[in-house]
Amino acid sequence: MTTLASPMQSYYANRSPEYDNVYLKPERQADLRAIEQWLPTKCAGARVIEVACGTGYWTQFITPVAANVLAIDSSPETLSIAKNRVTANHVVFQTGDAYALSLHEVKFDVAFASFWFSHVPIKRQREFLRGLHATLIPGAKVVLLDNRYVEGSSSPITEQDEEGNTYQTRTLSNGTTHRVLKNFPAEKELKERLTGLGTSVTLTTWQYYWALEYVAI
Repeated sequence: MTTLASPMQSYYANRSPEYDNVYLKPERQADLRAIEQWLPTKCAGARVIEVACGTGYWTQFITPVAANVLAIDSSPETLSIAKNRVTANHVVFQTGDAYALSLHEVKFDVAFASFWFSHVPIKRQREFLRGLHATLIPGAKVVLLDNRYVEGSSSPITEQDEEGNTYQTRTLSNGTTHRVLKNFPAEKELKERLTGLGTSVTLTTWQYYWALEYVAI
């Protein structure tokens, strides 16, 4: 999520018309219904900052219960879809950089990011979290939702770099092929990333997804 178009930005700009197709996979429906019920309980009454909101798929479940929502993404293409999906007055969609989040006079009670942490290079994960925490009140809750790797449902891993990041090769309906960074960290790795950054860490898993909750330090 940068000012100049990065490979990830180009991928999501191209993917925006078919972005939500991933939520149509038959095998994932039970998990999705469960998460759609689970997520709002984490945001009730809160001032929420959502990073990498994409098309607003998850924003729509936060909106009815949150006090207000600032939803950020780098892609104007996906934000256009999100703005049409969620029109509530207490939700603001904004183009932004996940590594350089704007600081506001009023800080947030809850931070939420779905399917973004897996796209953050391992060397930048703590940098991202520190920047995210700077937008929050003391003791705020952070919720990270992401994919588990499930053979036959997940796109195969086609490459691993020397830093341990893994990559998928994804082909879109327009014929373009993209090399996409997509990490699938184990529970131990996730908790190690939070050393000195978070307390009260809880990992919830479904068959196809995981969610990490913690209190930001």
